[in-house]
Amino acid sequence: MFAAAGVLTPFLVIVGFIVLGLMLFGPFVLGAVLIQERQVGVVVKRFGRRGLAPGRLIALGGEAGYQADTLAPGLHFGYWRWQYRIIKEPVTVVPQGEIALVLAADGAAIPTECILGKIVDCDNFQDARKFLVNGGEKGRQLGILTAGTYRINTALFTVITAAGAIEHGMMSEQLALHRIEPDMVGIVTALDGQPIEAGEIAGPTIAGHDNFQKAQAFLDGGGRRGLQEQVLLSGTWNLNPWFAQVEQVPMVQIPIGYIGVVISFVGQAHVDVSGVEFKHGDLVNPGHKGVWVTPLYPGKHPLNTRVMKVELVPTTNIVLNWASRTEAHHFDEKLSSITVRSKDGFAFNLDVSQIIHVGALDAPKVISRVGSMQNLVDHVLQPTVGNYFRNSAQDYTVLDFLSARGQRQTEAAEHIRKAIGAYDVQAIDTLIGDINPPAELMTTQTDRKIAEEQRKTYETQRAAQEQRQQLVRQTSLADIQHQVVGAEQGVNIAELKANATVKQATGDAESTRLRALGEAEAIRATGKAKAEAYRVGVESLGAQGYTVMQLMQIVGERNVRIVPDVAVSGANGSTGLVDGLLGIMLRGQSNGHTQPKQN
Repeated sequence: MFAAAGVLTPFLVIVGFIVLGLMLFGPFVLGAVLIQERQVGVVVKRFGRRGLAPGRLIALGGEAGYQADTLAPGLHFGYWRWQYRIIKEPVTVVPQGEIALVLAADGAAIPTECILGKIVDCDNFQDARKFLVNGGEKGRQLGILTAGTYRINTALFTVITAAGAIEHGMMSEQLALHRIEPDMVGIVTALDGQPIEAGEIAGPTIAGHDNFQKAQAFLDGGGRRGLQEQVLLSGTWNLNPWFAQVEQVPMVQIPIGYIGVVISFVGQAHVDVSGVEFKHGDLVNPGHKGVWVTPLYPGKHPLNTRVMKVELVPTTNIVLNWASRTEAHHFDEKLSSITVRSKDGFAFNLDVSQIIHVGALDAPKVISRVGSMQNLVDHVLQPTVGNYFRNSAQDYTVLDFLSARGQRQTEAAEHIRKAIGAYDVQAIDTLIGDINPPAELMTTQTDRKIAEEQRKTYETQRAAQEQRQQLVRQTSLADIQHQVVGAEQGVNIAELKANATVKQATGDAESTRLRALGEAEAIRATGKAKAEAYRVGVESLGAQGYTVMQLMQIVGERNVRIVPDVAVSGANGSTGLVDGLLGIMLRGQSNGHTQPKQN
C-alpha cells in the first residue's frame, strides 16, 4: 500500500506541473483559450493569406479580421496570441416579456424597395456564417429575438434590448411584448412591403404570418406596406416595432335597440346583391367594398374602423320634433317650428312631431340610399314634412286650421306615410303640437272666447244657485217631513175623532130627539089635560071667576105679599123715604138681624 502511494505521488506531481505549465505557458506555447459557460468567444485574426473583399467586415475564408465563427464555452487550442485576438463577450439575454432587435454590420445590401433585412436561416443570429452564406442583409433586421439566452457574434450583430434602447434612439416600451387589451382591437400599419395598389387605402389580408409576428411570411405572401385590413385581437404579440406599428381602438359596440350598417372601403370587388327592384343604391355581401347587406346586431364587434364605417340605426321608434325641444338622439337638433301661411294671409308657426321606424333588414337599404340617419332627417324628412304643411295650410284659414286640427293631422299622417315609405322608412304617426297663430287674430278670438266663457260661467252660476235653492227647498221639506207626517196622522186622528164625535152627536141627537118627542108628548098630554081642566073650570065658574081662582092659587103657592111690610107716605116729599128706611131697619132688628138683608 505504501509502495503504491510512493509510485502515485511522483505521477501526481508531474501532472500538476503539466497543468500549471499549460495555464501559465499554454496560451503562448499551445494557443489555448478557455471560454466560460456564459461567454462567447469572438475571434479576430491579426493577419492572413489575403485580405477581406471591399465592403466586407466578417471573414468567411480565413481572411484577416473578424471571423464569422465564434468560440463556444470550453478550452480551445491553436489560437496563438501573435495571430489571434479572442474577445470574450457575455451571452445575450432577452428577459421575459421583452423582445430584442438586431442590427447586422455585414451582409448583402437591402433592396431599394425594402427597408429591413430579410430573415434567413441562421439559428436566431447565433450562426454568423450561415447568415452571410444564406444571403443575410446588412442593416436593420426583420427577425427579432424573443425571451431567452443567445450566443451572438457581436462583431456582426448588434442586439438592442430594452435596457439599451435609449442608446439607439428608442424607448424601452417599444421592446416590450405588444399587449392588446380586452374589448380593444389593434389596427396595424406595416412599415415594409410592396406599395398599396392604386385605388386602395389598406393592404389586403395575408395568410400565414401569424398576426404579423412572422414578418418574412407577410412579405413573401405579397403583404403591402401601410394600413392593414387585418386587425389584432386581445392578447400578447411578438411584434418588430421596425416592421409594424399598432394603434389600439375600442371594439365597435352596437347597443340594444340599434343595428349597425357596415360601409366598407376595402375588400373584394364590388358586386351588387340588392336585386333589380332596388334601384337607389347598391348592397354587397360582407367582405366586399360597399354597404353590407347583412347588418351588425347588438354586441361588440372587432372591426377596423380605419377602413370601415359603422352607421348606427335605431330599430326602436324615432321621434323627430319640429319644435324648440330636441330628443336624446339629436337627429332633430337642426329642426325648428314650421312657418306656414294660411288662406287668409296670416303667417303662423306650427310644432310637429313625426314618429318613424326603420326595420333591421331595411336599414342597409336606407343607408345605401341616403348615407346616414342624419342625412335621412336632413334631406328626406325635413323637406317632406315641412313642405306638406306649408302647402296644406294655404287651403284653410287660420281658424279653420285650428278648429279642424284633428282632421289636418290625419291627412298629414297619411300623406307622409306614403312619401317616406318610398325610402323604406315606416311612418308610425304624425302629431301636430302647438299652433301659434298671429297675436292680433288671437286677441279678438280670445276676447270673444272670454265673453262666451263668462256667459257660460254666469249660466253655470245661475244654475248652481237654482240647484242650491232647490237643495235648500228639499232640505227644508226633508226637515218638516216628520211634521207633515205628524200633521197627516193628526188629521187622520182628528177625522177619526170627528167621525166618532159625529156618530156620538148623531146618537145624542137621536136620543135627544126621542127624549124631546117623549117630553113633547108628555107636555102635550099635560097641556091637553090642563086645557081640558081650564075648559071645564071656565065652563063651571066662568072665565073671570076661574081666573081669579087661579091667581089666588098662585099667590098662595108662591108666598107673594099682597100688603107691604112698610108703608111710606109721601105727603111732605122729604121725610117719607127716611121713614121707610127706618122702618125696614126696625123690622130687620125685630127679626134678629143687625143689617138689612140685601136681595
